[in-house]
Amino acid sequence: MAVCARLCGVGPARGCRRRGAAREQRRGNADSEPDTDTDPEEAGGGGVTEDDEAAERIEGGRPLPPSVEAGPAGRAPLSLLELPPELLVQIFGSLPGTDLPSLARVCTTFRRILSTDTIWRRRCREEYGVCENLRKLEITGVSCRDVYAKLLHRYRHILGLWQPDIGPYGGLLNVVVDGLFIIGWMYLPPHDPHVDDPMRFKPLFRIHLMERKCATVECMYGHKGPHNGHIQIVKKDEFSTKCNQTDHHRMSGGRQEEFRTWLREEWGRTLEDIFHEHMQELILMKFIYTSQYDNCLTYRRIYLPPSSPEDLIQPGLFKGTYGSHGLEIVMLSFHGKKAKGTKITGDPNIPAGQQTVEIDLAHPLQLPDIETLRDFSELSRIVLEVQEQVRREEQQREQRQEEQEHSLQAASQPASPLAGEGAEGEETAAGAEGTTQDKAPASQPFVLPTGVISRNEDYPRTCRVCFYGTGLIAGHGFTSPERTPGVFVLFDDDRFGFIWLELKSFSLYSRIKVSFQNAQAPSQEAFDEMLKNIQFLAT
Repeated sequence: MAVCARLCGVGPARGCRRRGAAREQRRGNADSEPDTDTDPEEAGGGGVTEDDEAAERIEGGRPLPPSVEAGPAGRAPLSLLELPPELLVQIFGSLPGTDLPSLARVCTTFRRILSTDTIWRRRCREEYGVCENLRKLEITGVSCRDVYAKLLHRYRHILGLWQPDIGPYGGLLNVVVDGLFIIGWMYLPPHDPHVDDPMRFKPLFRIHLMERKCATVECMYGHKGPHNGHIQIVKKDEFSTKCNQTDHHRMSGGRQEEFRTWLREEWGRTLEDIFHEHMQELILMKFIYTSQYDNCLTYRRIYLPPSSPEDLIQPGLFKGTYGSHGLEIVMLSFHGKKAKGTKITGDPNIPAGQQTVEIDLAHPLQLPDIETLRDFSELSRIVLEVQEQVRREEQQREQRQEEQEHSLQAASQPASPLAGEGAEGEETAAGAEGTTQDKAPASQPFVLPTGVISRNEDYPRTCRVCFYGTGLIAGHGFTSPERTPGVFVLFDDDRFGFIWLELKSFSLYSRIKVSFQNAQAPSQEAFDEMLKNIQFLAT
């Protein structure tokens, strides 16, 4: 704040070399008196909470270029107050909106300039991507400052990707600024088994400013249009929604009509079209379970996985086939020599948040020729041999660790690493991986072995590379979970598959090609912590 005072010529500032005559000249300027009113709404920063106080000072004070309009007596301006108001509007409009309340506290001149809607129109556009013609707001009596302070800034913490707490089913919610609204879109996979089709989405809630001077929250669930709702930010990275008029969710035909409508939206078919009795039970169970929430949900933030040049492909979100459970959303992430597939949506067997597949990138698989590959027993033999190799390597690693611990205890001082421990083993694995990928052709023929079931027969017939992996299987209610061996098949940059040996089934995954905003993890550590949290909650 002292820097602001020095720039505008208000108040004493230690180290200011031009305090003499300039201070006396500005002392008579009534607009230059320090402003002690710190109301953020009045300052133009509306809705500013304690976390915004990190920007308490406006750092600045770069020398003005010679082309700037001269001040009194033809000299260069000594303070910001001597600059033309239109130039101050441009300067202030380039600052982050969270810094402007502090700037408005400096003096009444700054406060008056910060009431200019041009500044807030620019902040709405540059910080939140609002491209609407904000001049139309004048008709409703809502200013751009209102939009920024009471809508965008106030609800900025809920922008991004979220996973709803709907038992084992989970979900994917994307909260975005859409024009003069903030809308929560629930993303749904395409209808089974069309994994390459685009995602579907429907609005669950929206927030907007109309004629009233405060934001309005509306529930969008059901088929009777927007109605009254409520949003509460529970804590960091968690918020909840509540519908205040759940009667809007009901249909005149009762639960049967609601179920038929839900089934058409969720599966794109009627119950009579689904001949598999077990699938009918799973569908009915999901409807009963999810409809009881009535859009009164708690959401927890999720991040997109960070990427690295060493990654096999770009990490991200994928749609995958899961037998009678239909299509589900999986997040693929890379962790050194491992890749993980974490469920964002789930089912009663493997709930959302669990790690559905794990790929061992240090153990590539060399598939046999296309005719031999059709023999399921031959593929099983290859995979089980690698599984035994992985088991032996883990035992050796544990033995080396125990030997090193005994050596450290015996010597009572730090000991040098044992031969062949740690780095050497990793180097060998990395070398094997690199050699395999270097020698592997750009593509090789691929076919599913006879007897392996696939929901989608239109899978790619060529692949780039395969790796040993494990898949998580469990009984209903996530009982007796276990990891079983399988084959990870990379087809191209946007598709991969997994062969579940024990189930004799194949899952095909296709990338979700949506540009999600406000969804990048701030760090690898933050992403790993998020994965740990959602898995803990699922367990």
